[in-house]
Amino acid sequence: MSVVEEMLEADAERVQVDVITLSECVDACFECVGACTACADACLGEDQVKDLTRCIRLNLDCADICEATGRVLTRQAYPDWGLLRCQLEACARACDVSGAECRRHARTHQHCEICAESCSRCEEECRHLLQALPASA
Repeated sequence: MSVVEEMLEADAERVQVDVITLSECVDACFECVGACTACADACLGEDQVKDLTRCIRLNLDCADICEATGRVLTRQAYPDWGLLRCQLEACARACDVSGAECRRHARTHQHCEICAESCSRCEEECRHLLQALPASA
């Protein structure tokens, strides 16, 4: 059980979505922050850094969006479901775009392959949670 899942379970009477689905999404978001940040840094250390400029930019954008998403999702007191939907959609899109760019470089750079996998997982978890959210009030 992750710390996020433990925290959500401790306040389970207020959490209006499946705790496991929610915690898996939060964990995937924060994992993706680390992967994208590390990948951008690794790209900066490559000899052909100019060829990786778009990858770096998208990794950093994705990391920022995933971090915001993970933080917003952990706050379950009186959520605005419409806002959470928009945030999850933005996160899924950022992961899709960043992951696609990393996949372009994955044959050459292992860090891009690892990052692309993390982005795919986060995108999948965001889409899964979107399906589990209650209808907007």
